[in-house]
Amino acid sequence: MDHAVSRYASLVKFAHTVFALPFALLAYVYALVSTATPFDWLLLVKILLCMVLARNAAMGFNRWADRDIDARNPRTAGREIPAGRITPRAALLFVVVNGVLFVAVAAWINRLALWLSPVALVVLLGYSLTKRFTSWSHVVLGLALAIAPVGAYIAVTGGIALFPVLLAAAVLTWTAGFDILYSLQDASFDRSHGLHSVPARFSAGGATAISIVLHVLAVATVACLGGLYGLNRWYWIGFGLFTAVLVVQHILYRPSRIDRIGASFGLVNGLASVSYATLAIVALLTA
Repeated sequence: MDHAVSRYASLVKFAHTVFALPFALLAYVYALVSTATPFDWLLLVKILLCMVLARNAAMGFNRWADRDIDARNPRTAGREIPAGRITPRAALLFVVVNGVLFVAVAAWINRLALWLSPVALVVLLGYSLTKRFTSWSHVVLGLALAIAPVGAYIAVTGGIALFPVLLAAAVLTWTAGFDILYSLQDASFDRSHGLHSVPARFSAGGATAISIVLHVLAVATVACLGGLYGLNRWYWIGFGLFTAVLVVQHILYRPSRIDRIGASFGLVNGLASVSYATLAIVALLTA
């Protein structure tokens, strides 16, 4: 049983939940504070369940849809499906089960969450197909992760507000920027196999420049959010750390040092989200 759990956790890269989860928790805390809603453990559990189930469905579908591509790419040939550790049929069943449970938990939260859950699944699963027809799949990935803070706010309030929308914009631009850098590893493979990405379409330098522009937009959005809501020094310390991590990322992962993009890449971006969101939450709770 433990072996099966570890295989599926590896299939969906469960550790990468750290990218969107901190932003969802920040939106959740803002919703509680701004509406004077009492803390509810059960609601928090529902939100976390939706996060996990949605990510499981999205990543499981990604691995299932890309199984033949992964098998041809030396970098990804060792993944669970091409390596034979999980069958395509089992992976697809995993996607269906997680998708159905996601909708069920959304219905358990509130009506708006239920209505929007199929839309969220279309974006989350649809991302995996975009590299077949557009170079801007990175932006769709950013949109998929950007759903998290908006969804968390809706779970508490049953409505929408500017704060989670700005958070979503920050997540979208931040995620698209770092995914472009990550895709530098596969630029040659993508070109030779008719797949689309920013690095495959542009030079390595051009792709890096686009990534930098997206990250500048992410930093500007985070700064705008702090200014609009008059958040205290804890927020700005988090903003400073978030900005510093993005700058360090572009120093570490230059086109000439693509070999550095590996396990540390996820750690660096996880540090950006956790440090910013944690201190932003402290700012909200100490306002």
